[in-house]
Amino acid sequence: MNSRDRVAAIVDGKSVDRCAYWTGNPHGDSHPALLKYFRCGTLEDIFRTLGDDVRWVPVGGKGHMPAGALADCDSVAQVEDFPWPTYDDFDFTPWLDALDRARGFYRLSGNLSMFFHCDCFTAFGRIQDYLEAMITRPAVVHALTRCANDAYLRLNRRFFQLAGDRMEAFKISHDFGTQRDILMSPSMFEEFVFPYLKQQIDLAHEFGYKSLLHCCGAIRKILPRLIELGIDLLHPIQSEVPGMDAESLVEIKGQVAFIGGIGTQQLLVSGTPAQVRAEVLRVARVLGPLVISPSHEALLPNVPPANVEAMARAVLETAGL
Repeated sequence: MNSRDRVAAIVDGKSVDRCAYWTGNPHGDSHPALLKYFRCGTLEDIFRTLGDDVRWVPVGGKGHMPAGALADCDSVAQVEDFPWPTYDDFDFTPWLDALDRARGFYRLSGNLSMFFHCDCFTAFGRIQDYLEAMITRPAVVHALTRCANDAYLRLNRRFFQLAGDRMEAFKISHDFGTQRDILMSPSMFEEFVFPYLKQQIDLAHEFGYKSLLHCCGAIRKILPRLIELGIDLLHPIQSEVPGMDAESLVEIKGQVAFIGGIGTQQLLVSGTPAQVRAEVLRVARVLGPLVISPSHEALLPNVPPANVEAMARAVLETAGL
């Protein structure tokens, strides 16, 4: 069973030889120590050494709005008059080539489409101003979200038309949680966020891709609704916050595929390799088969390379769990 087939089987709830593994996308500041420890010349060399089953090829940049662009805006027309990009002349060649090089692996791609915690936060200047605007200027918030999301949908539709079978899943990114709870009430998510997120999920399915939602924080309260919206994979399972530990997620096992679950706030930072191994095997027993991965893909320099190695090696022991 190759990497692509292994992850695809996990996502589809089919029989699989063992859990899959993804190191993630280590932060640039982490590269020197990782390259030295694994005696590798590139990150790809490290991924192959560790047996990564997943490759992520993110398309384009983050966000369209200058900081504070709508701080004083009270007009839908002002939002609509912003020069939203069409991407008509966007050259996708570098990402298509990267996907071609990743054949045989489970490929995540597309633009992250972060209208929620990129465009909207940025446009109003601060998160609290954005949340306040939902009450004081709801029409402006809807206009901003619609325009930003439409731009992302145009970008991704053009890319997907070219990508074809070069990718398996569309990775979408919105952080809805804090260390304790969701950022706002479920009803506010329902009005201002979920209709637009549904369009992103539906676009993935239209092209035959799975939808992967990256969503940090304590989001247990809205997970059933996210599943109803159609997400196929949930990442990164921030296991060290309330309601996101393996035991709390058992009741939705089988309704969505898990990718992540190994804590980057405490365990991978301060634990021993033996403790990391034990946690990988425990999570695999409770939630497996899943894609074992750090609870955030951007591994920071405070994570010892030995713990990264221990995480990857332990995945090989999950056969038959």
